Amino acid sequence: MSEDHSHWMRHAIEQARKGIASGQSPFGAVVVRAGALVAGGHNEVWKRTDPTAHAEVVCIQNAAKALASIDLAGCVMYTTTEPCPMCASAIHWSKLDAVYCGATIADAETAGFTELTLPIEEVYRIGKSKTKAIRGVLVAECAHLFSEWKAARGRAY
Repeated sequence: MSEDHSHWMRHAIEQARKGIASGQSPFGAVVVRAGALVAGGHNEVWKRTDPTAHAEVVCIQNAAKALASIDLAGCVMYTTTEPCPMCASAIHWSKLDAVYCGATIADAETAGFTELTLPIEEVYRIGKSKTKAIRGVLVAECAHLFSEWKAARGRAY
């Protein structure tokens, strides 16, 4: 992976760490456009008492506000873990060009998150989405967030 992809994934990792520090689950995401950070977000399920407040959804909401638009075409997302089907759909609906993923949904399941384990590529294939899903960005660093989270709190949804 290129240095730029690593750079932006590290921003997503920092978002996840902010979430862990505030008692949330270990997921973070950022939206980038033309080499500039648009917005970030981390999981806020417990904070909002909202089971849909996953990092990707929170990040999309923040990006839409920052750009004053629900159309995020021309932007890409970096997320510390492969998105669940709900988040993959939100990424599609917001028209993000691509999503770069760190850890896998299987890693999340191993850590205790009972996501629907439908791979993002399958969600996009079934839905005929134009959004590209790219795996393999800082996988080990992203997967390590689950260990950090377990040491700090360790309670899944």
